[in-house]
Amino acid sequence: MIAAEEALDSGPDMAAPAALLVRFAHLLTPALPGPVLDLACGAGANGLYLAARGLPVILSDRAADRLAVARAAARRAGIEAVIWQVDLERSGENPLPERTYGAILVFRYLHRPLLPCIDKALNPGGLIVYETYLAAQAAIGRPKNPDFLLNPGELARSFAGYEILHAFEGELPGPRRFAAQLVARKPST
Repeated sequence: MIAAEEALDSGPDMAAPAALLVRFAHLLTPALPGPVLDLACGAGANGLYLAARGLPVILSDRAADRLAVARAAARRAGIEAVIWQVDLERSGENPLPERTYGAILVFRYLHRPLLPCIDKALNPGGLIVYETYLAAQAAIGRPKNPDFLLNPGELARSFAGYEILHAFEGELPGPRRFAAQLVARKPST
């Protein structure tokens, strides 16, 4: 497994996994109640990081070219991940199967109608690992559209009733950004 992680980290087109994910990776184990879903995964750095650690991972995005990058990175690293091309923003539909996933990762993505779908898609005892931009981000860079920016407290409210393992809102370095972070466990009952 170490060789796969090293190969993943050293790939020329592979970004490093998010610091939040690395910090809480110890919570994401094969004992999760289902596979890990990496939503709007882009090139898949976060999901592939977990796949290299032996977890079953589904990489989902609507962009075929980004998923092709993820597939190639997985192949080079000798790890497996399911690739799922899906438009998560189809109006009026829940694109996520309910009670399916042991963890859902969301980084730098917000589509508010999807938040209750994420809750329904997680199995009891499952984890949400979420980081995206706050409204304050518009003052220093992109995104600027309020549809893609969280209001203070909004992320935690979206998963009310979950066991909060980590919550943060504020400015982060490298690159400088205003973000909300949440790592939380869905109640078992």
